[in-house]
Amino acid sequence: MMTRRQALHRVAAVSAVCAGASALLRPHAQTPPPPPAPAPAGPFRLPPLGYDAEALEPHIDAQTMKIHHDKHHATYVQNLNKAVADFPDLAAKSVEELLRDLPGLPEKVRNAIKNHGGGHYNHTLFWQLLKVNNGGKPSGELAKALDAKFGGFTGFETEFQKAAMGIFGSGWAWLTLDGKSLKLETTPNQDTPLTAGRFPLLGLDVWEHAYSLKYQNRLVDYVAAFAKIIHWDFVSERYQKAIS
Repeated sequence: MMTRRQALHRVAAVSAVCAGASALLRPHAQTPPPPPAPAPAGPFRLPPLGYDAEALEPHIDAQTMKIHHDKHHATYVQNLNKAVADFPDLAAKSVEELLRDLPGLPEKVRNAIKNHGGGHYNHTLFWQLLKVNNGGKPSGELAKALDAKFGGFTGFETEFQKAAMGIFGSGWAWLTLDGKSLKLETTPNQDTPLTAGRFPLLGLDVWEHAYSLKYQNRLVDYVAAFAKIIHWDFVSERYQKAIS
C-alpha cells in the first residue's frame, strides 16, 4: 500500500515531467522576438515641424501632417543616411551640396541621394513654407517681382495652380529663381531645382500622401487650400536674401 508521502512524491514527479514536455512542445512561445533593428545613424536628421500638427487645420489635417512628417520625411532621412554611410566625404557635406553636384557623386549612390536627399531637402523647405496666412500676400521686392513677371499676384496664383494641376503622377510645383529671374517649374518625384542650378523659393508637394487622406482624389481642392497656408513672410524674406 502506498503511503501518503510516496503519493505526494509521485504527483510532484509527474507534474515536473508534464511541465518539461509542455516546454519542449512550445519553445518558440517562450522565446521573445528579437528587437527591431535601430534606425541607421548618420549626419542627417529629421527637423521638427516647428508648430503643432493641427496648426494648418482645416486646410491640412493633423493626421496627414503627422504621417507626412513622422513617416514619409523620416524615411527619406533614414535612407539618405544609409546611402552615405560608406562615403565619409559625402557624409560631411550638406544635402544642398550633394544635390547641386549629383553628376559628380559615385554612381553607386547617386540615384539614392537624388531620391532620398531630394525628399529630405524638399520636405525640410516645405514645412517652413506653411502657415495659415488669413489672406496675406507677398511683400517687398518679391511682390514687385511677381507683379512684373505675372501681371500681379492673381496672375501668379493662376499660373502656379496650372503648373501644379499639370503634374502627371507625383512631383512638385515650384516658384524658383533662375539667376535673378522668377520662374515657374515642376519636377517629378523628389527631384529638386537645386540640381538644375536654380534656387527654390516656394514649393508645393503634389504627391498623394500630401493630400489624399483629406481630399482623396480632389487635387484641385488641395491646391486651392495650399494658397491659404503659404507663409508669405518667409518666402518674401527668402527672396530678398537670395537677390541681395
